Amino acid sequence: MASTQQFLARAVDAARAAEDVIRHYYHGEFEVSDKADDSPVTVADVESERAIKSVLAAAFPEHGFYGEELGRESADADYVWLIDPIDGTKSFVRGYPFFSTQIALMHRGELVVGVSNAPMFNGGEMAAAARGEGATLNGEPIRVSEVDRLDRATLSLGNIGTLAGSDRWSSVGELLRAVHRHRGYGDFYHYHLLAAGRIDLIVESDLNILDIAALTVILREAGGEISQLDGDQIGLETTSVFASNGRVGEAARRILGLPG
Repeated sequence: MASTQQFLARAVDAARAAEDVIRHYYHGEFEVSDKADDSPVTVADVESERAIKSVLAAAFPEHGFYGEELGRESADADYVWLIDPIDGTKSFVRGYPFFSTQIALMHRGELVVGVSNAPMFNGGEMAAAARGEGATLNGEPIRVSEVDRLDRATLSLGNIGTLAGSDRWSSVGELLRAVHRHRGYGDFYHYHLLAAGRIDLIVESDLNILDIAALTVILREAGGEISQLDGDQIGLETTSVFASNGRVGEAARRILGLPG
């Protein structure tokens, strides 16, 4: 049986294989189609996922897959790879670098490996983690911040359309007033920032497990906390996130009226 480090090493290889495809098409000419939910998809999305699956299936033929573009294959296996080949296709299509490849491994419902690769952002940025082994950013160990007061904390909001239409919106405004600084970094980037100790809180809605699975492993291994807004654990039905450095989370949850 392979170790989590071996799983992680092959996930990194798979992310690099997807990166080759992404670099080939980025800023090039390609057709854009709309999926059933009106989100865009390109040949780069599909070919990237095929490249990822090829690497992982060759290494672990008994594993299953749950992919954004190619769907599910042997998804009842003990080990299942969760793949979003280009998380942020809208950014990719419009030619700006806020997109990433997300690869996670789930073992019997538990997330154990995560790789988040943003090949065109800031010269390339890859975060990676395996359960019990810590987290890295571009190969260097990372850790969440030690900020322990909201009035010194930085909050990032993402995909807040659902929140803006809910009865929780006023409490989000209260949290914005309570923190030192707020921004909307979004997508992979604010999770990388949180795991690396550069921001301290994230509130996000309107996402799915393929967006967040790898980042969940990375953030936890960096010492942070992450759950759904209702307090439930991150899982296949996840649609929202509350994440923190573990020090300012309790105070922020109280303001938002979230479970402890």
